[in-house]
Amino acid sequence: MPQRHSKNNNDLAFFTYDEKRKLGYGTQKERLGKDSIKPFDACCLCLKPFIDPMSCQKGHVFCKECILECLLAQKKDIQRKLASHELQKKQEKEEEAEKLMSQKARELDAFDQQNHGAVPQYSDRNYSQDKNGFHGANSVKVTSYEEEALRTMKAFWLPSATPVAPVKVDAPSTCTVCPEGKEKLKTKSLFPVYFTEDTSEKKSSSSLDKTFICPSCKVTLTNTLSLVALSSCGHVFCKKCADKFMAVDKVCLACSKGCKERNLVNLEKGGTGFAGHDDHLVATDFKHLGSGSGLGLVRPATKT
Repeated sequence: MPQRHSKNNNDLAFFTYDEKRKLGYGTQKERLGKDSIKPFDACCLCLKPFIDPMSCQKGHVFCKECILECLLAQKKDIQRKLASHELQKKQEKEEEAEKLMSQKARELDAFDQQNHGAVPQYSDRNYSQDKNGFHGANSVKVTSYEEEALRTMKAFWLPSATPVAPVKVDAPSTCTVCPEGKEKLKTKSLFPVYFTEDTSEKKSSSSLDKTFICPSCKVTLTNTLSLVALSSCGHVFCKKCADKFMAVDKVCLACSKGCKERNLVNLEKGGTGFAGHDDHLVATDFKHLGSGSGLGLVRPATKT
């Protein structure tokens, strides 16, 4: 005989709340770990440790080769879209000119038949007249124009004669955009970024496990720190040093080059296609029971 306690009761025809929780149904929350967040020293395009890093004015860091290839591909795509748009405009002009010519030809033909034709013209709309003067119900001859119309008739019920809607190409934008922030980006607005490598450790380190520090306070740079780069010289500092010294002294602490407040660029860090930095990095997954099937219907994980 089953126990009377509701949590241990397993002879009911339905699942209790505690049994659903044990089976994993309901909203499950889990904080994203380090593996789900992009490192600060990784390229936003290739997601690998950057080589010759360059940053835009919004603080997105890329490899020099990656961002230049991306901008070049965008320019080629813009040229292709412009050529397609120009071709479409040319075709529309040709079609419009052809329509005008055919309309003038029909008007001249009607004028010629009205003045020199042997068959009288009827203005009554109940009488439909073909090209050679034969009237609808009494016509015994099919003109070449009608044969062409029948041959090229568009019928939606026939796969071979289904009409095709014309595809119009809109005029594309001629500006390249940042692949990360989607704002307008030009090559001349990019500036190189220089990270200070930690040389205190005497061990031989490969390019995959380099350690970078702030040149002012010598703190190791990680994803937990907010970083600031100077667009005037490219040196990277932690935000505390940038706000405490450079914003006041107006000079770089590494190379003593003058800088202004507008040269302070906050570097974006963290985030992938699933979650971004400064958001609640909690993944939620909701499951509920299917009616009568005993199977759980899973909704894709979302970010809260």
